[in-house]
Amino acid sequence: MSVFEIIGGKRLKGEITPQGAKNEALQILCAVLLTPEKVVISNIPDIVDVNKLIDLLRDLGVAIEKTGHEEYTFQANNVNVDYLNSPEFKKKGGSLRGSIMIVGPLLSRFGKGYIPKPGGDKIGRRRLDTHFIGFQNLGAKFIYDEENEFYKVEASNLKGCYMLLDEASVTGTANIVMAAVLAKGVTTIYNAACEPYVQQLCKMLNRMGAKITGIGSNLLYVEGVEYLGGTTHRMLPDMIEVGSFIGLAAMTQSEITIKNVSYDELGVIPSVFQRLGIKLERRGDDIFIPSQESYEIDTFIDGSILTISDAIWPGFTPDLLSIILVVATQAKGTALIHQKMFESRLFFVDKLIDMGAQIILCDPHRATVIGLNREHQLKGISMTSPDIRAGVSLLIAALSAKGKSTIHNIEQIDRGYQNIDIRLQKLGADIVRK
Repeated sequence: MSVFEIIGGKRLKGEITPQGAKNEALQILCAVLLTPEKVVISNIPDIVDVNKLIDLLRDLGVAIEKTGHEEYTFQANNVNVDYLNSPEFKKKGGSLRGSIMIVGPLLSRFGKGYIPKPGGDKIGRRRLDTHFIGFQNLGAKFIYDEENEFYKVEASNLKGCYMLLDEASVTGTANIVMAAVLAKGVTTIYNAACEPYVQQLCKMLNRMGAKITGIGSNLLYVEGVEYLGGTTHRMLPDMIEVGSFIGLAAMTQSEITIKNVSYDELGVIPSVFQRLGIKLERRGDDIFIPSQESYEIDTFIDGSILTISDAIWPGFTPDLLSIILVVATQAKGTALIHQKMFESRLFFVDKLIDMGAQIILCDPHRATVIGLNREHQLKGISMTSPDIRAGVSLLIAALSAKGKSTIHNIEQIDRGYQNIDIRLQKLGADIVRK
């Protein structure tokens, strides 16, 4: 098992470009199953989770060719649906949470979609009810093999309907939309997720011949069509990487320019970091973060402690709360971090406390951070990455800390961040993979 060894406390400088969006990729790649024609996708991140999904599509019979830097063509004209019953599929599909999104397009085009209980981050309960209730609303039969933890949906004909989602699930919305595009009639999806990644998927499907309106809102209308064709699609830059690099610059007192961020798609991300006192400047489609000796956490108008919490889009993404928490440790002031969606995502704070941070874990969902205002530098320790986002948060903490840090289980980080050590080395970071 590889580890990162980091000598922290160094100021970094330079430019860094975010990879393609991981969470978009897991949706877009599954959409190629909806057509027998070629689909060209660019800006695909070279990360473990995405590569696993590409391998899974290849095993299903999708013809895949790498045609350029981070660009692939996909053609699903010879899909082997019987592969879904194989032991190999049960093993591979269960290792990746994103595999759940093959179910919608397979159900839509072939009348059946199977998936073992998906894996992924251990950040708390991540239920799949929204997906399968949506499929049932469209007329599919749901079967759960509890002994083998295997999910099946089957339908000879899907029919459009009205549905109110029980939660604004991003992957659930994407999956249901992909199931509905070839169904008969109109499907109305209320309380739909409206993240940029869902918008990207809907725009791509429309270029393929789908008829989706309401894109960008929480009320989608999907008029079913008989056939979808090929298209080309370029994925957005990863907003989670953009936020991670803003936090990195602040913690290490570094001057960094983040290139090609698709600023207009970042929502409240820049303003949330600004509320922590971090200066940043939009330069065209880049973000420039100057070196700051200190930054002060804002308060609410009445002077009460700032609370930063996650929310469905256009609220603040839960994937960046771990970064916000780490950045707050060296700020001047106090902040309450409220992670509403996942009850295990804050359990990495014990490592930060060992590094010298002042954090009170109030309960599984809330942590109070008392900023050190750089009066006491974090110290390097040996630690283990529990999940993708916590792993990068600990990496940022280590880069700001005094002395040597060792991070184990970096395979978790590699699942979501492309060649992160090499890219940070180019900024001047002292990080080595061993």
